Amino acid sequence: MKHAIILHNPVTNSSKEDELDVLNQAIFIETALKQLGYSSQRAVFDLNTNDLISLIKKSEASVVFNLVETINESGRLSFAAPAMLELFKVPFTGSDAAAIFMTTDKIVCKTILSFNKIDTPLWAKYLSKIDPEKDYIVKPISEDGSVGIDDALVIPGNEIKEIPKGYFAEEYIHGREFNISIIGGKNKYQVLPPAEMCFSNDYYETKPRILGYKAKWDETSMEYQNTTRSFQFKDVDAELIAELKDVVGKCWEIFGLSGYARVDLRVGTDNKPKVIEINANPCIAPNSGFVAACNEGGLTYTDIIKRIIADTNQNEPGI
Repeated sequence: MKHAIILHNPVTNSSKEDELDVLNQAIFIETALKQLGYSSQRAVFDLNTNDLISLIKKSEASVVFNLVETINESGRLSFAAPAMLELFKVPFTGSDAAAIFMTTDKIVCKTILSFNKIDTPLWAKYLSKIDPEKDYIVKPISEDGSVGIDDALVIPGNEIKEIPKGYFAEEYIHGREFNISIIGGKNKYQVLPPAEMCFSNDYYETKPRILGYKAKWDETSMEYQNTTRSFQFKDVDAELIAELKDVVGKCWEIFGLSGYARVDLRVGTDNKPKVIEINANPCIAPNSGFVAACNEGGLTYTDIIKRIIADTNQNEPGI
Protein backbone atom coordinates (compact mmCIF):
# COMPACT_ATOMS: atom_id res chain seq x y z
CA MET A 1 0.00 0.00 0.00
CA LYS A 2 1.28 3.46 -0.90
CA HIS A 3 1.81 5.84 2.00
CA ALA A 4 1.33 9.62 2.30
CA ILE A 5 2.29 12.12 4.97
CA ILE A 6 0.03 15.12 5.61
CA LEU A 7 2.30 17.93 6.75
CA HIS A 8 0.73 20.89 8.54
CA ASN A 9 1.53 23.77 10.86
CA PRO A 10 1.13 23.30 14.63
CA VAL A 11 -2.37 23.69 16.09
CA THR A 12 -2.96 24.50 19.75
CA ASN A 13 -5.92 25.23 22.00
CA SER A 14 -5.30 28.94 21.41
CA SER A 15 -5.22 28.68 17.59
CA LYS A 16 -7.71 30.84 15.68
CA GLU A 17 -10.29 29.59 13.19
CA ASP A 18 -8.06 30.10 10.15
CA GLU A 19 -5.30 27.97 11.72
CA LEU A 20 -7.67 25.29 13.04
CA ASP A 21 -9.05 24.88 9.53
CA VAL A 22 -5.94 22.91 8.56
CA LEU A 23 -7.39 20.00 10.55
CA ASN A 24 -10.52 20.05 8.35
CA GLN A 25 -8.22 19.90 5.33
CA ALA A 26 -6.32 16.97 6.82
CA ILE A 27 -9.53 15.00 7.42
CA PHE A 28 -10.68 15.74 3.86
CA ILE A 29 -7.38 14.49 2.42
CA GLU A 30 -7.25 11.40 4.64
CA THR A 31 -10.72 10.35 3.49
CA ALA A 32 -9.82 10.71 -0.19
CA LEU A 33 -6.44 8.99 0.27
CA LYS A 34 -8.13 5.96 1.82
CA GLN A 35 -10.44 5.72 -1.20
CA LEU A 36 -7.40 5.93 -3.47
CA GLY A 37 -5.67 3.05 -1.68
CA TYR A 38 -3.21 5.08 0.42
CA SER A 39 -2.36 4.80 4.07
CA SER A 40 -1.54 8.14 5.68
CA GLN A 41 -0.28 9.86 8.78
CA ARG A 42 -0.05 13.46 9.96
CA ALA A 43 3.14 15.32 10.81
CA VAL A 44 3.63 18.79 12.26
CA PHE A 45 6.15 21.11 10.63
CA ASP A 46 8.46 23.20 12.77
CA LEU A 47 12.00 24.47 12.33
CA ASN A 48 13.48 21.32 13.92
CA THR A 49 13.72 19.63 10.55
CA ASN A 50 16.01 16.72 11.54
CA ASP A 51 13.22 14.87 13.34
CA LEU A 52 10.79 15.51 10.50
CA ILE A 53 13.16 14.23 7.83
CA SER A 54 13.82 11.15 9.93
CA LEU A 55 10.07 10.51 10.20
CA ILE A 56 9.57 10.90 6.43
CA LYS A 57 12.49 8.57 5.70
CA LYS A 58 11.25 5.84 8.05
CA SER A 59 7.68 6.06 6.73
CA GLU A 60 8.79 5.46 3.12
CA ALA A 61 6.08 7.90 2.03
CA SER A 62 5.59 8.29 -1.71
CA VAL A 63 4.22 11.81 -1.32
CA VAL A 64 3.95 14.57 1.28
CA PHE A 65 0.84 16.76 1.27
CA ASN A 66 2.12 20.22 2.13
CA LEU A 67 -0.55 22.06 4.12
CA VAL A 68 1.88 24.33 5.98
CA GLU A 69 0.46 27.86 5.97
CA THR A 70 2.13 29.45 8.99
CA ILE A 71 5.25 29.09 11.12
CA ASN A 72 5.14 30.56 14.62
CA GLU A 73 1.64 31.87 13.72
CA SER A 74 2.98 33.92 10.80
CA GLY A 75 2.76 33.34 7.07
CA ARG A 76 6.13 34.97 6.34
CA LEU A 77 8.08 31.71 6.44
CA SER A 78 5.52 29.43 4.80
CA PHE A 79 7.99 28.82 1.97
CA ALA A 80 10.33 27.06 4.46
CA ALA A 81 8.35 23.80 4.33
CA PRO A 82 8.59 23.27 0.55
CA ALA A 83 12.18 24.56 0.62
CA MET A 84 13.09 21.84 3.13
CA LEU A 85 11.28 19.17 1.12
CA GLU A 86 13.09 20.29 -2.03
CA LEU A 87 16.46 20.24 -0.24
CA PHE A 88 15.98 16.62 0.84
CA LYS A 89 14.40 15.59 -2.48
CA VAL A 90 11.02 14.63 -1.04
CA PRO A 91 8.07 14.55 -3.51
CA PHE A 92 5.38 16.98 -2.28
CA THR A 93 2.10 18.47 -3.44
CA GLY A 94 1.37 22.03 -4.47
CA SER A 95 3.68 24.84 -5.48
CA ASP A 96 7.41 24.95 -4.90
CA ALA A 97 9.25 27.20 -2.44
CA ALA A 98 9.90 29.96 -4.99
CA ALA A 99 6.23 30.24 -5.98
CA ILE A 100 5.11 30.19 -2.34
CA PHE A 101 7.54 33.00 -1.45
CA MET A 102 6.62 35.17 -4.46
CA THR A 103 2.89 34.93 -3.82
CA THR A 104 2.92 35.13 -0.01
CA ASP A 105 4.80 38.44 0.10
CA LYS A 106 2.20 40.81 -1.37
CA ILE A 107 4.77 43.50 -2.28
CA VAL A 108 6.91 40.99 -4.18
CA CYS A 109 3.79 39.58 -5.83
CA LYS A 110 2.52 42.99 -6.95
CA THR A 111 5.94 44.01 -8.23
CA ILE A 112 6.09 40.87 -10.40
CA LEU A 113 2.51 41.40 -11.61
CA SER A 114 3.25 44.98 -12.62
CA PHE A 115 6.48 43.97 -14.38
CA ASN A 116 4.47 41.47 -16.42
CA LYS A 117 1.75 44.05 -17.21
CA ILE A 118 -0.94 42.32 -15.15
CA ASP A 119 -3.25 44.93 -13.60
CA THR A 120 -3.27 45.13 -9.82
CA PRO A 121 -4.62 47.93 -7.60
CA LEU A 122 -2.19 50.74 -6.77
CA TRP A 123 -0.25 50.10 -3.59
CA ALA A 124 2.06 51.90 -1.22
CA LYS A 125 4.42 50.75 1.49
CA TYR A 126 5.28 54.29 2.58
CA LEU A 127 3.14 57.34 3.30
CA SER A 128 4.93 59.37 0.65
CA LYS A 129 3.39 57.13 -2.05
CA ILE A 130 -0.21 57.52 -0.86
CA ASP A 131 -2.60 59.32 -3.24
CA PRO A 132 -4.83 61.48 -0.99
CA GLU A 133 -7.61 61.36 -3.59
CA LYS A 134 -8.03 57.57 -3.40
CA ASP A 135 -9.39 55.15 -0.80
CA TYR A 136 -7.12 52.39 0.50
CA ILE A 137 -7.29 49.18 2.45
CA VAL A 138 -4.35 48.62 4.81
CA LYS A 139 -3.38 44.94 4.67
CA PRO A 140 -0.75 42.60 6.14
CA ILE A 141 2.08 41.96 3.69
CA SER A 142 2.46 38.23 4.32
CA GLU A 143 -0.82 36.83 5.64
CA ASP A 144 -3.58 34.93 3.85
CA GLY A 145 -7.12 33.98 4.83
CA SER A 146 -8.07 37.63 5.52
CA VAL A 147 -6.01 37.56 8.71
CA GLY A 148 -5.86 41.10 10.17
CA ILE A 149 -8.52 42.48 7.80
CA ASP A 150 -11.61 44.41 8.97
CA ASP A 151 -13.69 47.46 7.98
CA ALA A 152 -11.57 49.85 10.05
CA LEU A 153 -8.67 49.30 7.66
CA VAL A 154 -10.52 50.83 4.68
CA ILE A 155 -9.38 54.45 4.90
CA PRO A 156 -9.41 57.54 2.63
CA GLY A 157 -5.88 58.35 1.49
CA ASN A 158 -5.92 61.78 3.11
CA GLU A 159 -6.69 60.19 6.52
CA ILE A 160 -3.86 57.66 6.57
CA LYS A 161 -1.37 58.83 9.21
CA GLU A 162 0.91 55.79 9.18
CA ILE A 163 1.36 52.37 7.63
CA PRO A 164 2.19 49.90 10.43
CA LYS A 165 5.24 47.67 10.14
CA GLY A 166 4.36 44.50 8.25
CA TYR A 167 1.47 46.19 6.42
CA PHE A 168 0.97 48.03 3.13
CA ALA A 169 -1.82 50.16 1.66
CA GLU A 170 -3.68 48.91 -1.40
CA GLU A 171 -6.17 50.96 -3.39
CA TYR A 172 -9.69 49.92 -2.40
CA ILE A 173 -11.73 49.02 -5.47
CA HIS A 174 -15.42 49.42 -4.62
CA GLY A 175 -16.81 46.90 -7.07
CA ARG A 176 -17.18 43.19 -7.74
CA GLU A 177 -14.92 40.50 -6.30
CA PHE A 178 -14.10 37.23 -8.01
CA ASN A 179 -12.02 34.22 -7.09
CA ILE A 180 -10.89 31.75 -9.69
CA SER A 181 -9.27 28.41 -8.92
CA ILE A 182 -6.83 26.39 -11.00
CA ILE A 183 -5.67 22.77 -10.81
CA GLY A 184 -2.82 21.14 -12.70
CA GLY A 185 0.92 21.02 -13.27
CA LYS A 186 3.35 23.71 -14.33
CA ASN A 187 2.93 22.92 -18.02
CA LYS A 188 -0.71 21.84 -18.17
CA TYR A 189 -3.50 23.24 -16.06
CA GLN A 190 -7.28 23.68 -15.89
CA VAL A 191 -8.94 26.98 -15.01
CA LEU A 192 -12.01 26.05 -12.98
CA PRO A 193 -15.41 27.82 -13.13
CA PRO A 194 -15.10 31.41 -11.84
CA ALA A 195 -16.93 32.40 -8.66
CA GLU A 196 -18.19 35.82 -7.66
CA MET A 197 -18.36 36.81 -4.01
CA CYS A 198 -21.71 38.54 -3.64
CA PHE A 199 -22.29 41.13 -0.92
CA SER A 200 -25.86 41.67 0.30
CA ASN A 201 -26.94 45.10 -0.95
CA ASP A 202 -28.90 45.86 2.21
CA TYR A 203 -26.16 44.96 4.68
CA TYR A 204 -23.22 46.31 2.67
CA GLU A 205 -24.90 49.51 1.47
CA THR A 206 -22.88 51.62 3.93
CA LYS A 207 -20.02 49.16 4.59
CA PRO A 208 -16.89 48.38 2.59
CA ARG A 209 -17.45 45.37 0.36
CA ILE A 210 -14.50 43.33 1.54
CA LEU A 211 -13.92 39.74 2.60
CA GLY A 212 -12.61 40.47 6.06
CA TYR A 213 -11.77 37.93 8.73
CA LYS A 214 -15.36 37.70 10.02
CA ALA A 215 -16.79 37.20 6.53
CA LYS A 216 -14.50 34.21 6.03
CA TRP A 217 -14.34 32.57 9.43
CA ASP A 218 -17.08 33.69 11.85
CA GLU A 219 -20.26 31.86 10.87
CA THR A 220 -22.27 33.75 13.50
CA SER A 221 -21.31 37.17 12.12
CA MET A 222 -23.47 39.38 9.94
CA GLU A 223 -20.56 39.67 7.49
CA TYR A 224 -20.43 35.88 7.00
CA GLN A 225 -24.20 35.59 6.66
CA ASN A 226 -24.41 38.38 4.07
CA THR A 227 -21.59 37.19 1.83
CA THR A 228 -22.27 34.36 -0.63
CA ARG A 229 -20.47 32.63 -3.48
CA SER A 230 -22.09 32.37 -6.93
CA PHE A 231 -21.04 30.56 -10.10
CA GLN A 232 -23.96 31.95 -12.11
CA PHE A 233 -23.41 34.84 -14.53
CA LYS A 234 -25.48 36.75 -17.04
CA ASP A 235 -24.71 36.73 -20.76
CA VAL A 236 -23.52 40.33 -20.50
CA ASP A 237 -20.63 39.08 -18.31
CA ALA A 238 -19.29 36.65 -20.93
CA GLU A 239 -16.48 38.91 -22.14
CA LEU A 240 -15.45 39.81 -18.58
CA ILE A 241 -15.40 36.14 -17.51
CA ALA A 242 -13.19 35.25 -20.49
CA GLU A 243 -10.80 38.06 -19.54
CA LEU A 244 -10.72 36.96 -15.90
CA LYS A 245 -9.82 33.39 -16.90
CA ASP A 246 -7.12 34.64 -19.26
CA VAL A 247 -5.53 36.77 -16.51
CA VAL A 248 -5.60 33.84 -14.08
CA GLY A 249 -3.90 31.55 -16.58
CA LYS A 250 -1.15 34.13 -17.05
CA CYS A 251 -0.67 34.33 -13.27
CA TRP A 252 -0.25 30.55 -13.10
CA GLU A 253 2.46 30.66 -15.76
CA ILE A 254 4.27 33.79 -14.53
CA PHE A 255 4.65 32.53 -10.96
CA GLY A 256 5.34 28.91 -11.88
CA LEU A 257 2.41 27.63 -9.82
CA SER A 258 1.61 23.94 -9.63
CA GLY A 259 -0.85 21.56 -8.02
CA TYR A 260 -3.62 23.99 -7.12
CA ALA A 261 -4.11 27.72 -6.63
CA ARG A 262 -6.72 30.48 -6.37
CA VAL A 263 -6.52 34.02 -7.73
CA ASP A 264 -8.63 36.80 -6.20
CA LEU A 265 -9.58 39.78 -8.35
CA ARG A 266 -11.60 42.99 -8.08
CA VAL A 267 -13.44 44.69 -10.94
CA GLY A 268 -14.34 48.38 -10.61
CA THR A 269 -16.38 50.76 -12.74
CA ASP A 270 -13.90 50.42 -15.64
CA ASN A 271 -14.83 46.69 -15.86
CA LYS A 272 -11.12 45.75 -15.89
CA PRO A 273 -9.90 42.84 -13.72
CA LYS A 274 -7.27 43.73 -11.14
CA VAL A 275 -5.45 40.95 -9.28
CA ILE A 276 -5.51 41.53 -5.52
CA GLU A 277 -4.04 38.24 -4.35
CA ILE A 278 -2.59 34.96 -5.58
CA ASN A 279 -3.02 31.99 -3.26
CA ALA A 280 -0.69 29.10 -3.95
CA ASN A 281 -1.89 26.00 -2.05
CA PRO A 282 -5.21 27.56 -0.97
CA CYS A 283 -7.47 25.96 1.61
CA ILE A 284 -8.89 22.62 0.44
CA ALA A 285 -11.38 21.98 3.24
CA PRO A 286 -14.75 20.68 1.98
CA ASN A 287 -16.42 24.11 2.34
CA SER A 288 -13.57 26.07 0.72
CA GLY A 289 -13.82 28.14 -2.44
CA PHE A 290 -11.32 25.90 -4.22
CA VAL A 291 -13.27 22.70 -3.55
CA ALA A 292 -16.54 24.43 -4.49
CA ALA A 293 -15.01 25.44 -7.84
CA CYS A 294 -13.76 21.87 -8.41
CA ASN A 295 -17.23 20.49 -7.68
CA GLU A 296 -18.75 23.07 -10.03
CA GLY A 297 -16.29 21.85 -12.68
CA GLY A 298 -17.39 18.23 -12.22
CA LEU A 299 -14.58 16.99 -9.95
CA THR A 300 -15.46 14.86 -6.92
CA TYR A 301 -13.54 15.09 -3.65
CA THR A 302 -11.53 12.01 -4.60
CA ASP A 303 -10.87 13.39 -8.11
CA ILE A 304 -9.36 16.52 -6.54
CA ILE A 305 -6.82 14.65 -4.42
CA LYS A 306 -6.01 12.27 -7.28
CA ARG A 307 -5.29 15.22 -9.57
CA ILE A 308 -3.15 16.97 -6.96
CA ILE A 309 -1.10 13.79 -6.41
CA ALA A 310 -0.65 13.41 -10.18
CA ASP A 311 0.92 16.87 -10.29
CA THR A 312 3.26 16.35 -7.33
CA ASN A 313 6.61 18.13 -7.42
CA GLN A 314 8.66 15.12 -8.47
CA ASN A 315 12.03 15.47 -6.80
CA GLU A 316 14.49 12.62 -7.23
CA PRO A 317 13.79 10.04 -4.51
CA GLY A 318 16.14 9.59 -1.61
CA ILE A 319 16.75 11.55 1.59
